[in-house]
Amino acid sequence: MYKIAVIGDRESVLGFKALGLDVFFAEDAEDARETISRISKENYAVIYITESLASPLASEIARFKDSPVPAVILIPGKEGSLGLGLTAVHKAVERAVGADILSDERK
Repeated sequence: MYKIAVIGDRESVLGFKALGLDVFFAEDAEDARETISRISKENYAVIYITESLASPLASEIARFKDSPVPAVILIPGKEGSLGLGLTAVHKAVERAVGADILSDERK
């Protein structure tokens, strides 16, 4: 059975533990890089990571883009959204559909 992981600073991700998700605390990008590397080899289908930690790990996260598992999904942290998660969703939808159907500027 697949599991779900959440990586981020304590304040941003602690609440996910109450939902039964596996929570991994990372205070900087290097901690997050090591955690992603380790748990990607385990039985995780989804890895949520805060945008602030994901930003410097773009190349590390990109290697999961075309693999079905684990799906790496960016979430806002305690400082709020940086827009990275929404941008990633737009790009994924555009790749899948062939057009940016989520754009606010529809003709």
